[in-house]
Amino acid sequence: MKSIIVPVDFSQQSEKALKVAASLAKEHGSELLVLHMLELSPAIMSDTGYVSQEQIVHLIKIGEKRFNDFLDKAYLKGINIVPIIKHYKVFSEVNDVAKKHNADLIVMGSHGTDGLQEIFIGSNTERVVRTSDIPVLVIKGDIEKFRAERFVFACDFKEESVPALLKAVEMAKTFKSKLHLVYINTPGDEFLSTEDAYNRVSRFLNLAKVGLEVQIYNDYNVEKGVLNFSESVAADLIGIPTHGRKGLTHFFMGSIGENIANHSNTAVVTFKI
Repeated sequence: MKSIIVPVDFSQQSEKALKVAASLAKEHGSELLVLHMLELSPAIMSDTGYVSQEQIVHLIKIGEKRFNDFLDKAYLKGINIVPIIKHYKVFSEVNDVAKKHNADLIVMGSHGTDGLQEIFIGSNTERVVRTSDIPVLVIKGDIEKFRAERFVFACDFKEESVPALLKAVEMAKTFKSKLHLVYINTPGDEFLSTEDAYNRVSRFLNLAKVGLEVQIYNDYNVEKGVLNFSESVAADLIGIPTHGRKGLTHFFMGSIGENIANHSNTAVVTFKI
């Protein structure tokens, strides 16, 4: 893992993400790209008109000092830190930074289940997930040292999800995780017989050219199935595919993906397909 990006806004959530990113950087010898986007705009105005250039420069200097103070952490010692400041809050720039530095992972924090719709609905993390071409790791809670010994990956096992699976397989190798693949079988239009479910899974694995075991897990809906299965194997990480700007995959249509990320007490990683 060459480079890890962690966007920070000085909140408790971004510091939790920074701690996890730091632990991963130490373990894998990665450089840590710490990105802060100042909330400035060319249209900043006061009651009497545009803010003067001097005032804008002053605001930038205050933001830069606060950023430097935020990075003065004991747990960052010994890590190759690359501080990056963008003057405007444009979330597509996270993806631009990832491309420029050939980054492998973005780490972000969230409020978790107490944050209501903090992760995907109208939040910073949602915007990064939808614009990022690389995996986004969403952290829940305060984790001193991130471990993903048991990694659950759930998808619809249709052809479009093959690239996401292959990325999950590589991540599992990097994290030295035991990878649990699961297909959630639910009542209704998407219900498959056991034979049909295994036929779909078999075709998918042949396309992906991987020899992995997949478990068929029955539940009332996909969200409950993913969360209940993950709990049953004591998962440390849940992986789901996304279409980025086009929204969540058909498998996670509507609020399913949002609910998994919002309601899970476990870290979630998204893979763009």
